Parts: sequence; structure tokens; C-alpha cells
Amino acid sequence: MNILKGKESILGVTGGIAIYKSPELLRELVKLGAKVQVVMTKNAQEFIAPLTFQVLSGNPVITQLFHLLPESKIGHVALADRADIIVIAPTTANILGKIANGIGDDMLSTLVMAARCPILLAPAMNYRMWANPVVQRNVESVKQWGYHLIEPGFGDLACGEEGKGRMAEVGEIIEEMEEVFTKKDLRDERILVTAGPTQELLDPVRFITNRSSGKMGYALAKAAQKRGAEVILISGPTYLAPPRKVKFIRVVTALEMREATLREFQEATVIIKTAAVADYRPKVKGDRKLKKGDASITTLELEKNPDILEELGKNKGNRILIGFTAETEELIKNAQDKLKTKNLDLIVANDVSQEGSGFESDTIQVKIVDREGRIEDLPLQPKDEIAERILDRLKEMKRRER
Repeated sequence: MNILKGKESILGVTGGIAIYKSPELLRELVKLGAKVQVVMTKNAQEFIAPLTFQVLSGNPVITQLFHLLPESKIGHVALADRADIIVIAPTTANILGKIANGIGDDMLSTLVMAARCPILLAPAMNYRMWANPVVQRNVESVKQWGYHLIEPGFGDLACGEEGKGRMAEVGEIIEEMEEVFTKKDLRDERILVTAGPTQELLDPVRFITNRSSGKMGYALAKAAQKRGAEVILISGPTYLAPPRKVKFIRVVTALEMREATLREFQEATVIIKTAAVADYRPKVKGDRKLKKGDASITTLELEKNPDILEELGKNKGNRILIGFTAETEELIKNAQDKLKTKNLDLIVANDVSQEGSGFESDTIQVKIVDREGRIEDLPLQPKDEIAERILDRLKEMKRRER
């Protein structure tokens, strides 16, 4: 689902060293099908020539305040009328101050004054400037007036120092834009998602695990947050970056996941359990690396891990509980059995033997089975799209409850 396709987007570019990220942002927006008009300040042109943005966008770049559009329409008014969103990246302390104080003295600042669409600011500046109390006052002012602002990150700065001031990465800005346009139909929900594998330690360097990548759970957490839910993500070890704006809890073992899940479960309205928790753990964990000659390494004694999903099912109350099952045979039968024995409201069944639907894949083909016996067959598609379909079913269940 590409929510930015066809959106009339204005990319405002101001004069800061982070401008080097702006062409990349423009390129990604064009790839997503957005219609982008670039507006550059005078200082921005000292860093990059307008021709770069014209080639990437396919549109002439607007640089002058008294620019007339076709049919002699006044530029800043006409652009403001047709824009679906304005993104200013980078947002310097200068343009932030103008916006916060209602100053319109060039094309970009005047355009912002005339706009009625959402406006997203991506600040970038030296860490001392960002910490300046006047800048922070301006930040709070624009937030109070409804502007969207994605705070800068911490890292190396152009001045050679380190601190908070780096402009958000391109992917983060696009995610924020998508969130602006996403309907907040889960605003009243507190959704707990578990994701990834667990690791059961044999010794300080070895462990038992499985092939779960965590991608499905992370996609669900991100999608639920965009739709307005308060999200808690409990994750086993993965290489994935935690989604923005979610409460993130990292665990390693099944016992750690159980402890975190039962703690957060109390305040949740919905639990979506995608984690592939190890069924067993070593009975004895070595406190030193086991060597080839050790007798204990030829025989591995295991003990059963607690069944977290079953425990949640017994104590769920009026919460909605959604489970996942990965199978290689008898997909529907096994899913229906698990739905019943674990007291689930919905189960998502995945045949991991199918090409393109395995653990590490970015795509998945699933069947969604509910308590009434209905089976929804979803074709192979990206996991973020499957996440949206699952949340649609959740919303449907919530409507039926009311």
C-alpha cells in the first residue's frame, strides 16, 4: 500500500549542510509516485544548484518570492492551495524561527504562512543551536500549532563535533509523511506485539534458536503505531532497527520474553504474538565454553519452556489475542487446533515451505482463521501489507464487540 502515490508534495530546501540528503529524499518520493515541487531558499542555492532538483523532480524549481505560475496565478497562494503536504528538509534554525514567529519574507516562508495542508519540519543544525532556549521555544511553538516535527538525531556533525542535530534519515522522513496521511483508527488501543526468535544458551558462545527474522512482528508494530495505537514491541534478537515511536523491550531467552510479556500484558487491549519462542532450553547452561572433548557436549538434555501463548489465553479477559503459526503440513487443521487450545480470537497461518513465504523473506502468504471458522486466504505480498490486513481484521472485531 503506497499512501504517498499521487500526493501533491512540496519539498522546501533551506541552506544547511544536511541539504546533501534532500536530493535522496526527492528521489525516493518520486519513486513512490508522489508529485513533488521543490522550493529553494537563496541560501540553499549556495550549497546545491536548482538544476539538480529540477532533473530529479521533472519540475522547474521555484526560488523567487514573486514567481508566477501558469495563468498568472500568484505562486505562494496557488502552491499552498494545491499542496497535500509541505516538507522542509533541512529545516534550519532560521526558517524555524520565521515559521514560529509568523515571518514570510521569501517564497518558502510565505508559502508556509498561506498553507492549510500538513507541514512537516525536519530540523538540522549544530547541537549548540538545537539546544539554544530560543530554538527550543520555537520548536514547542510550532508543535502547539499543529506542525509535524521529526527531531534531529544524535551523531557526528559537520563541525566535527558530536551531538544532537543531525537531520533525520530519508526513510524516517518518509515514514513520518506516511503517518501524517494514515487514518488513526486504532487510537484507543494499546497493542502488545512480540516478535523474533529467542535464544536458549548452551554456554557463553552457543545457543539454540530458530530462523525467525522478526520482520512480521516489526511490520505489525510499525503499522499499528501509524494507525494511532500505543504500541509495545517485545523482541528477541534480530538485526532490525526498532520502529520509531514504540515502546521497545529487547529480550533474549524464552523466560525473559515471558516475564516481559506478562508484565506489559496487564495494560494491553490487544496482544499480537508473532514471536517464535523456543519450545525447549538446555537443562544446564555451561558457565564456560564447552570443548569438543567434554562428555557433556555429546548429550544435550533439554527442558520445556513455558507456553506463553497458552498462558495469555487462559488469562486474557476481554482482551483480543491474535496468534501466528508456521507450518509445513496440514496448515488449516493445525491452525484451527491452535486457535482452540490457546483460546485465540484470530490466528494467522503461514506455510513456510512455500517459496517466498519463509522466515527471512520480505513477503508472506497467509490464511487468517477466526473463531467462527471463517478462513481468509491472502496471496503472497509484502509483510507490511499483510500487517495492514491483519489490523483491518482487528478493527472489524472491535466494531463487532461494540
